[in-house]
Amino acid sequence: MKIAMANDHAGTRLKEEIKKYLESEGHEVEDFGTFDEESCDLPDFVYPASLAVARGECDRGIFVDGVGYGSALIANKICGIYAAVCQDPFCAELSREHTDSNVLCLGGKIIGSAIAMEIVKTWMQTEALTAEKYRRRVRKVEDINNRHCVPVK
Repeated sequence: MKIAMANDHAGTRLKEEIKKYLESEGHEVEDFGTFDEESCDLPDFVYPASLAVARGECDRGIFVDGVGYGSALIANKICGIYAAVCQDPFCAELSREHTDSNVLCLGGKIIGSAIAMEIVKTWMQTEALTAEKYRRRVRKVEDINNRHCVPVK
């Protein structure tokens, strides 16, 4: 699987750790930066990474900032992106099973490395549920997306 990664200065260390794990599992990572801990603007990195997922150039995205919500707010502005902020493995599992999220957002200031790695493992290994009630709910969200968002070119 090809994973888009992005972060701001607060997420650099955690992103690097997650990136190493993903690559060790055989995933290809496209790293949109940033690459150091100098203060920067999160949209400069999350926006192009989100576009790569929306265009199908990457299968999923994992974004790390201070608390995770900045990344999710940016990513969810893009047509076809379904970003979830997860702070524990249970939420990661549900965000994949129930909503088929394609972007995981993590807070480098909120969670430590050990829990972050468990969240990533769970999110990467969990598939969307196929029962009709879940598929129906996901389709309703996709319909809202399609009515109100401009497709990415």
